[in-house]
Amino acid sequence: MYKGKTALVVGLARSGVSAAKLLYSLGARLIVSDIKKQEEIPATIRDLKDSIECEFILGRQPDEAVERADFLVISPGIPLETNFVRKARQAGKKVMSEVELAYTLCKAPIIGITGTNGKTTTTSLVGSIFHNAGKNTFVVGNIGLPFTDRVLEMKAEDIAVVELSSFQLESIYDFRPRLSVILNITEDHLNRHKTMENYALIKQRIYKNQTKDDYIVLNADDEILSSLKLEGPGQVYYFSRKRILDQGTWVENDQIYTRIGRDKERICSVDQIGIPGSHNLENALASITVAGLMGIGAELIASSLKDFPGVEHRIERVASLDGVTFYNDSKATNPDAAIKAIEAMDGPTVLIAGGLDKENDFSDLIKAFSDKVVALVVLGQTAGLIANTAYKHGFTNIHRTSSIQEAARVAYDLALPGYNVLLSPACASWDMFSDYEERGRVFKQAVKGLRR
Repeated sequence: MYKGKTALVVGLARSGVSAAKLLYSLGARLIVSDIKKQEEIPATIRDLKDSIECEFILGRQPDEAVERADFLVISPGIPLETNFVRKARQAGKKVMSEVELAYTLCKAPIIGITGTNGKTTTTSLVGSIFHNAGKNTFVVGNIGLPFTDRVLEMKAEDIAVVELSSFQLESIYDFRPRLSVILNITEDHLNRHKTMENYALIKQRIYKNQTKDDYIVLNADDEILSSLKLEGPGQVYYFSRKRILDQGTWVENDQIYTRIGRDKERICSVDQIGIPGSHNLENALASITVAGLMGIGAELIASSLKDFPGVEHRIERVASLDGVTFYNDSKATNPDAAIKAIEAMDGPTVLIAGGLDKENDFSDLIKAFSDKVVALVVLGQTAGLIANTAYKHGFTNIHRTSSIQEAARVAYDLALPGYNVLLSPACASWDMFSDYEERGRVFKQAVKGLRR
């Protein structure tokens, strides 16, 4: 399929490097490109030089290489409006995401999971359930392990659980999951997608190629998802924590029930779910629906829910110092995710927030403080915007800092025994860090260094 073709791979983060190595193994000729110069990504360049034969275009956009390429694989971070992408599309060349590339080679059925918030937790939980059921399961995608990194290992009897971002879904063509999940759609990435309507349409691309034999799982409590007029033939199942459903998964008298087909089954009680917060209840309901549709039994689902510890960087308990409990929620890259983390806190909380400006409105975040958030520590590109929004809503206990280390120290000094310190930035990390994972690791290291 790709042997002898010339591929232009643009963006040399994890997914780009993985895509380039995969294509080289399949006999493609490679041109690889990144806007960063060689001295900015020396380890990546060394890795590629040691692994494959390729032409490098670094420190600039690869406009001159478009004519020589048969197709392009672009990083999720590259907007489709970029000049070289427009040029390629106008010339009729395929511009695909790394996920689309992997799909063309995937033999295993795919469970695709997207949504503004909860993707990583749900993807991890679904993967855990299938693993516990004895399935050879690959958990890949936006979660951190590129789909292309493992796709050639996948067999027809395996399961691929793929986390998908809106950036990845922009550049799919034939991608077709056996089962697709949209957890929620709330304001995010408007600096890229411009409008909520466009953002919602991009999320819906996850099920555009599904057939009558495939499944779509949606959140009945989400205003956008519950009002969708679905045009595709996929079989739709909902989950809800607020109302009883005819089919799907729901909460009734603090018990979780599911009905796939005719029989109603009890899974477990709400308080038996191992991860805290109403948002994680929704993630659990979605996971139960997925597992039920794929034939996993209620007892195994229940035991998996009880044992699942959650994921790193998502309301992760870091330490308790002098009665102050620290939580790392670096994965909260938009206001809605941070609101959910605040709601999950038990007791007075000092919030650390701020990061890259994605043109989000932080009013709802401040309104969610209620009596729970007692102090706000801000940093990053949006520090001033968040602080000004807080002042407008009458919240004045605000402290501006210039680093995660300083933010952790200031928050610690503000906290009393019984308080929480919550890093839940409500913003992306790219103004100060390579990704949310690095931000979370630096925060955890800073907490370890704290002493009264």
